[in-house]
Parts: sequence; C-alpha cells; structure tokens
Amino acid sequence: MSATTKGALVGLVLALSALIFGFWGFILVALFMAIGVVVARITAGELDFGNIVNAFKGRSTS
Repeated sequence: MSATTKGALVGLVLALSALIFGFWGFILVALFMAIGVVVARITAGELDFGNIVNAFKGRSTS
C-alpha cells in the first residue's frame, strides 16, 4: 500500500470520527491512532523505546 493510500485512509477515518463523534471524539481517535503507530513501530523493531526514554532524561549516546 502506497503512502498516498495510507494517508487517504487515515484522513477518511479522522474525518468520519469528526463527523460522528464531534471534536473530542476526533481528538481521541487521533490520539489512539498515534499510540497505535508507536506501538507498531516498537514491536516491528523500527523504533527503540530505550532511546526515547534516554532522550527525555537528557542522556545522549553520541
């Protein structure tokens, strides 16, 4: 699936959630989608959670 198709589907989901659930439903759906992306990247090994924690703690690995 191309990036354009994925973007269109995300836009569709967010637009429908805004129409059906209102503003706060839209915000909640967008938040859960963002959390899902982070979890998927961590489980796929594309994102190292330890580096994120270290960045917030002010530690640098370079």
